[in-house]
Amino acid sequence: MENRFYIGVDLDDCNAVISCYEVNSREPQTISAVAGSEVYQIPVLLAKKKGIGQWFIGEEALRLSIRQGEEAVGRLLERALKQEMVFVEEEKYPAEELLVLYLKKLLLMAGGLGTVRLPDKLVICLKELSREAMTLFAGIAEKLGLQAEQMMLLDRKECFYYFAYHQAPELTLHDVYLFDYRGEDISCCRLEKKQRTSPQLITLTEEIRRLSAAARDENFLKVLQDCFRGRIVSSAYLIGDGFDGDWLKRSVSFLCKGRRAFVGKNMYSKGACYAAEVSEHPEEWAYVYLGENEMKVNVSLKVYNRGTMEFFTLINAGDNWYETVGGCEVILSGTPEIDFWLQAPHSRTARIEKLTLSDLPERPDKTTRLRITAKPLSDAKVQIQLKDLGFGELFPGSGKVWDYVMNFDGDTQ
Repeated sequence: MENRFYIGVDLDDCNAVISCYEVNSREPQTISAVAGSEVYQIPVLLAKKKGIGQWFIGEEALRLSIRQGEEAVGRLLERALKQEMVFVEEEKYPAEELLVLYLKKLLLMAGGLGTVRLPDKLVICLKELSREAMTLFAGIAEKLGLQAEQMMLLDRKECFYYFAYHQAPELTLHDVYLFDYRGEDISCCRLEKKQRTSPQLITLTEEIRRLSAAARDENFLKVLQDCFRGRIVSSAYLIGDGFDGDWLKRSVSFLCKGRRAFVGKNMYSKGACYAAEVSEHPEEWAYVYLGENEMKVNVSLKVYNRGTMEFFTLINAGDNWYETVGGCEVILSGTPEIDFWLQAPHSRTARIEKLTLSDLPERPDKTTRLRITAKPLSDAKVQIQLKDLGFGELFPGSGKVWDYVMNFDGDTQ
């Protein structure tokens, strides 16, 4: 079997964490910014050595900028999303190009021995996703020498899901919690598993709590008590700079009673590596994740295929709604109507949306070919477009297009 190589990068405007995963390895390995240590965060900074075209990133960029008496270039992600131009040594650079340069330097670190080893799949993990981010990184993939299908973009919560469900089974028997503490806010995320579904449905619930620096231990203890009340929790994970220092006392004592707890800064990047592996073998993965970016509904057609009635799925629940698009061509039979079946992944029933093709040219039965395209507008809203293609030279297409928007309110049981 080919030895597949994956890279996961947890990226924001402050730091990046990069992990690498070879499929025959026990788990992903995280690249340390300082050899022999567990300093995983690499500052998202760039600096250019004056007079020559040599660039440095991270702590090296910071040290160089101090020596040269100027600021290193930061906020690369934000600036690239805003399509800003950046001045360095009186020369203007697109922020996107500088972000590409930073990522190339990261890939160089991951390759080792001073060479770039392009991954079979690169997963970028962001705090949150947007269409702007999708567009940005689609262009970046090409500039890194990757095909579009070799790049994935996920948010941190989904990367954590992949990380959590790659751990020992006893750690996910019941609920799993993630506490991400940065600044004064702490994100409390609960992963809950519906074991009676196949594949098993994983949902994530998030609550943001304010946790000031004063009396942090007592305040975090109260957060934990509130979150765990009435629930069975198998494991909990702490991530974020807010957990730095030796202040976890009473809270960690409570946290470890009857459950396992872990602290780290590389769970997102490791989860990104696991996501890459699952994306290439989805049939072997026992779970479907429904987060805020994932479709909450399956959208299907009931069709005859070689004499057999079957369902054709246009949109799959669990797919990222920013990226997924479904489509097919069908031959219309009977009345000028098409039924779309909307079904939640955990439901045994479906809601049927009947769409009528008004003003469709009259033709003999089975001589109208339609192109159907389904494009999500949100995690529960899908735009359906139908186009009349006719049927060859005998019945040319009219070019008529029908657009519908279907909302799924989750009312099926």
